[in-house]
Amino acid sequence: MSGILDRLPKVGERRLAVRVTADALRQLRGGSPWLYDGSITSVSHDGAPGDLAVVFDDRRKFAAIGLWDPTSPIRVKVLHVGAPATIDGRWFRERLSTSLDRRRALTDDPDTTGYRCVHGENDGLPGLVVDRYGSTLVVKLYTPAWFPHLRVVTEALVELLVPERVVLRFGRSVEVGDTFGLADGDTIVGPAPNQPVFFRERGLTLEADVVHGQKTGHFLDQRDNRALVRGMAAGADVLDVFASTGGFSVSAAAGGASSVHLIDQSEQALATAKRNLEHNHRIAEVRRCAVHTTTGDAFHVLADLARRGEQFDIVIVDPPSFASNQAAVPRALAAYARLTRLALALVRRGGTLVSASCSSRVTADEFVESVLGAAASAGVEVVETRRTGHAVDHPIGFEFGGYLKAVFLTVRSTPDRS
Repeated sequence: MSGILDRLPKVGERRLAVRVTADALRQLRGGSPWLYDGSITSVSHDGAPGDLAVVFDDRRKFAAIGLWDPTSPIRVKVLHVGAPATIDGRWFRERLSTSLDRRRALTDDPDTTGYRCVHGENDGLPGLVVDRYGSTLVVKLYTPAWFPHLRVVTEALVELLVPERVVLRFGRSVEVGDTFGLADGDTIVGPAPNQPVFFRERGLTLEADVVHGQKTGHFLDQRDNRALVRGMAAGADVLDVFASTGGFSVSAAAGGASSVHLIDQSEQALATAKRNLEHNHRIAEVRRCAVHTTTGDAFHVLADLARRGEQFDIVIVDPPSFASNQAAVPRALAAYARLTRLALALVRRGGTLVSASCSSRVTADEFVESVLGAAASAGVEVVETRRTGHAVDHPIGFEFGGYLKAVFLTVRSTPDRS
């Protein structure tokens, strides 16, 4: 274990005693992993991030325990509800082991070595994400409350998964605070990577920049949807909007697509996407696939392609989250509708639009309704053929734990091409 972790703070010896409103207590017992500051009626003393906070009911009996976070409106990240529990190295190891057991179908598959091992609140570890890329683990902290527990969590991960290295990443709110001499992208176990790390997704070889890349280096959550696109791509011209590092395009090419056209505003992401296609040139279908890229704003590029009369058999629209808070939901739904109209103008009759949303505050029904409504307003007749949600390594563990949704639409007719 790297000596770099010796800088980390210790957990406070005194547990905080926390009293909450009756409504907050009901929510905790109903599975909520979050206790907000406005629901706290009293606390025994000041605590530091990561101190253990015990929530008591109105009869002064143990109700829950979690990590104290005075830097966030979510004041307690709840780890356990019910009977009293001791939160120590053994407890963390058991919780991590349970998370891995949920993913046994992936951990036992040699053709897939990139997947999420811990999905934060949904695996009972709020604010902690662990992704695997081959022999590399990436631990991402979304709250400073994990700093005092990072050593024991890392030790348990090394014992359970035996990685070559562990890389540490920070969410924005963590990076702006005290990180105890640690930096985003530090390697805390094993040798630091001197190049992107490689992993496999259903037999395809991909790279991930685990030090500087978005999230932890790759968007692992769309694996199942990429496989669906691969199964329908034979002979197709495919447009991949918000392509990022090319996961959908690589899958489409491997499925026999005639061409893939990738759109993203990041030249660096598109360069990675091209390399990911090259990593799979051992596959004849990938070698034969024509590759085109366009760097630019997706809305503008889609409109330009339509003006040029471009047409595709499959159009994939997988944008970033448009709703950072509840107030942004109407604006997000309007953006999804606009994207849908732009994308449908490029889909050949009989072709498919794959539209996805990762906005947690937008429900699946709201999202699909906006997409279908946009199609109707554009005079395009579509048939919904499939809806998808979360993959097995991104489980939904509580009421608001879902965020990913996608809809597959077949275009039956258009006003201009009927």
